[in-house]
Amino acid sequence: MSRDLSGIRYRNQQAGLSERSAPADPIGLLRAWLDEAEEAGVYLHNTMVVATVDAGGRPSSRAVLLKRADERGLVFYSNYESKKGRDLERNDRAAFLLLWSELARQIRVTGIVSKAPAAESDQYFATRDRNAQLEAWASEQSHTIPDRAWLEARFEQFDRRFVDQPVPRPDHWGGYRLVPDSFEFWQGRPHRMHDRLLYVRASDGTWTISRLSP
Repeated sequence: MSRDLSGIRYRNQQAGLSERSAPADPIGLLRAWLDEAEEAGVYLHNTMVVATVDAGGRPSSRAVLLKRADERGLVFYSNYESKKGRDLERNDRAAFLLLWSELARQIRVTGIVSKAPAAESDQYFATRDRNAQLEAWASEQSHTIPDRAWLEARFEQFDRRFVDQPVPRPDHWGGYRLVPDSFEFWQGRPHRMHDRLLYVRASDGTWTISRLSP
């Protein structure tokens, strides 16, 4: 049964978001909102939409899980040979979106994406459930396959291959890190008079904050 978050949403809408009290570094605010969403019991609170553009200029978006957010950027993990991976290989600019409609909050982020160091990907992969590790080997993400049976057979193939041993990270799977150049924090307010704060990174690494009209 889902939790009633209407009280938290109401408090957020009444409190609003002010540039006078907003932190100088947007990563701090991002992490605070993530923590509040988790504490509120929002299901998969770290779900994030990643938007990319292919070689022909066609945009594409999909939901992934944000695994880390710190001063170095925002990290998620995926198959490097997937649709998003092929897009990022050609165009390293991307946009992220986190939405907590239950809390009347949204964050938009833009920046440059690159692969995370292999050692970091290895470290995270080792923490995954074994079945999730096997899926990373079995799935040819975003590519056409014959049927479900083909995928299940691939899973069983790698299950046998790595029986009684740790599953290593495949070379085609790992982390991506977005180094942000802008954040927009959206806080829903009554009468659609929403608060929108835009952070833009300057050349010296500092952030400027401005307010956008709803």
